[in-house]
Amino acid sequence: MIRVALIDDHESVRLGLEAACSRTDHLRVVFSGESVAAYLDWRTLTQENPADVVVLDLMLGDGATVTENVTRLVHDGSPVIIHSVADRPAAVREALVAGAAGVVSKASRIDDVIAAIDTVARGHALDNVEWASAVDGDRAFADAQLSSRERDVLRLYAAGLPLKTVAERLGVAYSTAKENITRVRVKYVEVGRPAPTKVDLLRRAMEDGLVAEEPGAS
Repeated sequence: MIRVALIDDHESVRLGLEAACSRTDHLRVVFSGESVAAYLDWRTLTQENPADVVVLDLMLGDGATVTENVTRLVHDGSPVIIHSVADRPAAVREALVAGAAGVVSKASRIDDVIAAIDTVARGHALDNVEWASAVDGDRAFADAQLSSRERDVLRLYAAGLPLKTVAERLGVAYSTAKENITRVRVKYVEVGRPAPTKVDLLRRAMEDGLVAEEPGAS
């Protein structure tokens, strides 16, 4: 059972998502509210574990910033899906940089939202049209300026290969491949797109068009 939290300051949106989740046999809404603060207060009061997935509206009415909301939820232990009208690419980019797993438009079919929840609950980054449009539509989405070798190493490593296998496939020493990944992480940090984990590196590679599919999809 996937435990889902819904955070949106429009009650009608929450009720619609709750109804959709209730029609499945594997999703259970454990929290529905209008702010991240309310969700964290609920967690403290009930001592419930973090939700397996949080579906978060991009802009809430309590004055909290996108970065604050996403960062607090990620640090609390939940992956975050932005559920938005997706007409603010800079704000969507801000959410992705803060650690959101992806974005789903409020114009999407409810089946697509459910599929996105399933994908993120399995630990995969979300790759869809809304994400690509948000990144492509924002010229401020900084290029990490990776070298050709760094791109090759990142492409294979982010696609799921162990670093030793990456080195063997590219015909370089393991230490060289490891150094390349370290430099990739540093470069992404320098442009405000940190990638501390392998999942984060996959996310960055997908954002930059280096990986077109989730690992195992081919």
